[in-house]
Amino acid sequence: MTDTARCAANHPDDKTPCDDGPRDAVTVLDAEGAGATGCEHHSARLLASLDGGRVYPSPNAPESAAIRVHKAAGFIDPFPWHDNAPRRRVDQLSAAANSRCTCGRTVHSLDCPSLKHAPTA
Repeated sequence: MTDTARCAANHPDDKTPCDDGPRDAVTVLDAEGAGATGCEHHSARLLASLDGGRVYPSPNAPESAAIRVHKAAGFIDPFPWHDNAPRRRVDQLSAAANSRCTCGRTVHSLDCPSLKHAPTA
């Protein structure tokens, strides 16, 4: 797949391919209203990286696409294309990882269950 075939929600540093669905399945908006339309895969990764982001289905979206993107984003660490980034601060972990946290710190201890989460998508 060439870069020209990638959706607009794909970050330039994200080397993962678009999913098999439409490249304009959903639109992700940031807190200021700027947005990008893309495939479900890259839209979920983008949404996971935004504070206050929202997702809306495109007119030709597959049924429940926005819901799938929203749910997936909750399990993806912010900026997942940074493979070697440390993941100890609350803002560096997925919502799911933070919801499992029992240490109550803003920087997780090495034995915190939040650090034992599933790999990013």
